[in-house]
Amino acid sequence: MFSGDIDIIHIIINATLTVQMVMLVLLFFSVSSWSIILIKFFYIRRAYRESDFFLEVFWESRDLSVAFKEAKELEGSPIARIFSLAYVELKKSTQAAEGTASGFAGMDNVKRALRRAINTEITQMTQMVPFLATTGNTTPFIGLFGTVWGIMGSFHSIGLKGSASLAAVAPGISEALVATAAGLAVAIPAVIAFNYFMQKIRYIESELQSFSADFLNIIERDILAAKGNA
Repeated sequence: MFSGDIDIIHIIINATLTVQMVMLVLLFFSVSSWSIILIKFFYIRRAYRESDFFLEVFWESRDLSVAFKEAKELEGSPIARIFSLAYVELKKSTQAAEGTASGFAGMDNVKRALRRAINTEITQMTQMVPFLATTGNTTPFIGLFGTVWGIMGSFHSIGLKGSASLAAVAPGISEALVATAAGLAVAIPAVIAFNYFMQKIRYIESELQSFSADFLNIIERDILAAKGNA
């Protein structure tokens, strides 16, 4: 109920089949979008919290292996995950380069691993989020379709009864307007959530790119230092 004088459930039950179908479609979009909102909210909140913790550990530790052990425990952190993949690739490249003259043999492999890991993380974070944009764009028009159909039914009823009194047209118009209201009620939270999540995802993407650059700089610095000592 929107107010004490309007029984939305009663209006929907007594609405035409077309309007009821429109409301059923809107219900599907509403349940789906709210499920996505809840899933993504907790996913991104965990990603922020664990990524902040991992960055503290990473910059405080002097040994990458220590950071790697901590990263394996932080499964919800995108930064920890890309570090783990890059570290494993670095270890493989280091072992393969033992006994060779070049210490940069595996840098390209590490860079590719980081790019691939970042793309995977961004894809995973944006999964299902476009559905919120689809919901925000389409549900107002779906509700409007129900409204237009209901008003058409009201005018058809006027033609059949030969009466244009308020009592004759009010039920059809009220059920028609409920469809529009429902469409807007579904669309507004979806649009707000979409913009919110995209802002958070863009921030995490920026952090991933920054961490990737810093990690590559650390590797190159250590390789140069090792060559200088040699």
